[in-house]
Amino acid sequence: MTKITRRRALEAMAASSAAACATAAPRSFEAPSSEAPQPNCLPTSATNEWARGIEGQRKADLGNGTFLNPIMAGDHPDPTILKDGEDYYMTFSSFDAYPGIIIWHSKDLINWQPLGPALHTPIGSVWACELVKHEGRYYIYIPARSPRKRSIYVIYADEMTGPWSEPIDLHLPNHIDPGHAVGEDGQRYLFLSNGDRVRLRSDGLATAGPVEHVYDPWRYPEDWVTESFSPEGPKIYQRGEWFYMILAVGGTAGPPTGHMVVLARSRSIHGPWEDAPHNPVVRTQSTAEKWWSRGHATLVEGPGDTFFLVYHGYENGYWTLGRQALLDPIVWTEDGWFRVTGGDLSSPLPKPEAFAVPHGVPLSDDFSQTQLRTHWAFYDPGPSEMNRLRFEEGGLVLRAKGEEPYDCSPLTFIVGDQHYLFEADLEIEDNARGGVLLFYSRRLYCGLGFDTNGLVMHRYGLERRLKSPPGLGRKLSIRLENNHHIVTIHYAIDGVRWTKFGTQMEVSGYHHNVAYDFLSLRPGCYASGEGQVRIHSVRYQAG
Repeated sequence: MTKITRRRALEAMAASSAAACATAAPRSFEAPSSEAPQPNCLPTSATNEWARGIEGQRKADLGNGTFLNPIMAGDHPDPTILKDGEDYYMTFSSFDAYPGIIIWHSKDLINWQPLGPALHTPIGSVWACELVKHEGRYYIYIPARSPRKRSIYVIYADEMTGPWSEPIDLHLPNHIDPGHAVGEDGQRYLFLSNGDRVRLRSDGLATAGPVEHVYDPWRYPEDWVTESFSPEGPKIYQRGEWFYMILAVGGTAGPPTGHMVVLARSRSIHGPWEDAPHNPVVRTQSTAEKWWSRGHATLVEGPGDTFFLVYHGYENGYWTLGRQALLDPIVWTEDGWFRVTGGDLSSPLPKPEAFAVPHGVPLSDDFSQTQLRTHWAFYDPGPSEMNRLRFEEGGLVLRAKGEEPYDCSPLTFIVGDQHYLFEADLEIEDNARGGVLLFYSRRLYCGLGFDTNGLVMHRYGLERRLKSPPGLGRKLSIRLENNHHIVTIHYAIDGVRWTKFGTQMEVSGYHHNVAYDFLSLRPGCYASGEGQVRIHSVRYQAG
């Protein structure tokens, strides 16, 4: 795509973004207040009862025997969860981020610690995975899409901490969202989108037959407002004499009332499948609710004989944060079905009684370690992207790539806060350009960069060259504040005295319904041009 064609496409997208939902007026960066309004959210006191974790980040555990969703704030879509004794492991779609498929560990389903990435070899954009254990070995089934190929892959390991194998292609180009099951016949299967299924070889590393259609999913009334029918995300759970199939219909984005969870059951893995009489078991009823587009659920047994659905949803007014992981308690009824009890998830719920690991990780980084910490990931990297990194005393050295943020694979991380501050101390070498971004995708981002010719403003995924401020050299500190979608930038030539950048930006439209890709708006740094950029440190603080 030429720069002229790309500019015209992005200008059209910018116009659509400008028409996105309005937000409340910003407030200054300050200590969080229980009286502070949460714009575009259901106005209950529960919305302000966030526990504050590392660097003020949002966490679910309120410290009083209750929790408030989300259990994983920020972009953690399509959760797949595994109970392994008293341990729980969970991972999510990582899409274009590599290293990818970060595995998280918990004891109580509320507090989570990252173990590390399972996928290092780029195979495309990673969609909804399936994490399972079978006969002592761990498997992750991975749908992936690239411009060259679509398929489902599998990796495996003997320990959850790895090492994980290289991806093995299962040659399934026409389906997504695998759900692993073992039937009463002892055979292994992958249930797939659109009500299809394929049998697996006993080692789980290849298919053992053709794809077959086995289920016609429950259909909602025609007058419901949804994105599309899109039956996907089938998950199989066996309890007693029944196999339960939990799946999503209605489309994962689009109208907030679209995505939903439906349920069917059968006494045999081969059917026939009986639809729950109370379908859908989960659905956003109106735009007034706290969580939109709730769906893609997995059933899991919690501590103390409790049961839950883990699924994702968009936070009302904060599509930019991506789909966040939600936990909804269920109860089994005498008729052998289950019903959810968490309501619209806007209020605190009882926390399972179990040991809690520390939740989350610090997002600030002085790069004193010798490898990239788990929260960092490259956007759409090449096969040798990690070779661009070098750790030296005093910072991370990032070799330049491409011309602009859209083609240089920025280094970013997921955030779950509605108000935060992100700073980076940068030093450019040779003809490189470095900068700080809020990055959604190659088509949509904003921020500030610099090189030996001066400053460069990024907005709507477009670049604008600016005059060089007096005294600008090869070092610059950049501070970016995202205050409920209002972005303010400061820079400091000497790292001490901050100057407010002349343009503020509104980014509520930087999300999937404007720019596709199912991603989230993430802070990060970039290095483009020729040469390298040294990132001395980054600092994160939630508001």
